[in-house]
Amino acid sequence: MKKKRGQALVEFVIILPIFVFMVLAIIDIGKILFMRNELESELSEVIDLYRNQKTYNEIMTELKHQDEDILLEVKNNDNETVTFYLKKKVEIITPGLNLIFENPYTLEVQRVIGYE
Repeated sequence: MKKKRGQALVEFVIILPIFVFMVLAIIDIGKILFMRNELESELSEVIDLYRNQKTYNEIMTELKHQDEDILLEVKNNDNETVTFYLKKKVEIITPGLNLIFENPYTLEVQRVIGYE
């Protein structure tokens, strides 16, 4: 009987780090997906401000009130379209996940709109 309890303990010790890694990785990936969704929402607000004839500095001031770590880039493609990029860095807490994602992970969302 003692050997079976010892075997269960050894199996538990082997499985526990894998389980903890998986739980932390799920939390990190969930955080990345949540932040991406937040950036998409903020990008919609930026485009609304742009369509309301706000300047780049006014848009950046509005963004900085919401989040200090956001970077906005605006690129005029040609005389017909403008591309907006929002970038934000997200810290990865899971050890070893930085082999898959760089740490800090840079989220980037973009949208191309036409001149009106």
